[in-house]
Amino acid sequence: MNTSELGWFKSSYSSAQGDDCVEVAVTEQAVHVRDSKDVVRRPFAVGREGWAHFVGFAAS
Repeated sequence: MNTSELGWFKSSYSSAQGDDCVEVAVTEQAVHVRDSKDVVRRPFAVGREGWAHFVGFAAS
């Protein structure tokens, strides 16, 4: 999959000043994560269940 074709959006966990920005793109198979300032590097992906667990853990 070409990740440049994904619908990336800034995570709500990112800094409001724009210096710590994480972007995510959700597909049926996975959630892709990248640094918004370094879009050349390959993003990593986690399963949707893993992402739900991570977000739940980060929120607590």
